[in-house]
Formats: sequence, C-alpha cells, structure tokens
Amino acid sequence: QVQVVESGGGLVQPGGSLRLSCAASGFTFSSSAMNWYRQAPGKEREWLAGISPAGNIYYADSVKGRFTISRDNAKSTVYLQMNSLKPEDSAVYYCFAAKLQYWGQGTQVTVSS
Repeated sequence: QVQVVESGGGLVQPGGSLRLSCAASGFTFSSSAMNWYRQAPGKEREWLAGISPAGNIYYADSVKGRFTISRDNAKSTVYLQMNSLKPEDSAVYYCFAAKLQYWGQGTQVTVSS
C-alpha cells in the first residue's frame, strides 16, 4: 500500500520557522523525485521545491533563500525547512512523489500574529 504522509504543520508567527516532513512507504523512495507544493484557498496549487534521486535541488523564486528541501533515503522521508515565514505562506502544504504521481493528504500551515 502506497503512503505519503505529511506532518509538522501548525500555527506560527510571521518571521518564525517550521519544518515539514513527508514520510513515504510502499514504493522505492530512493528512485523517486520528491516535490513540495502548496495551495491557499481560492488559488492554484503552487510548486515550491523539488529534489531528484541524485540530490539535484530546484526552488520556486517565491521561496528561494527561505525554504530548504532535503531527503533522507534511509528514512524514506523528505523535509521542507521553512524560515522567515510570511502571512502569504499560509496554505495547505502537499508532498508529491513523482515516480508514482502520488499526492499526500496535506498539512496546514498558518502564519499569523
């Protein structure tokens, strides 16, 4: 059974940080590119960052310099470290496994004072 499960979301003040995790199972994680997306109410789903099996990393301009994607193949987990958070970062954050074209259920991030 394929599973992709995000965690680590919550409420944080502007300027704060969160670390999201995406735990995967049921497929060969090490051979799949992994990506993070987000979607706010009334807006399109937005691609944020991706990491290839070889460790090549790509970011959207909106998060470059603030967010960091990484992966731990031994734990079948991909992370998104989010720093200097802004209210406009509030959204549901999704993990996407490219090999299977498979989405996680999402985790809510709210940036508010």
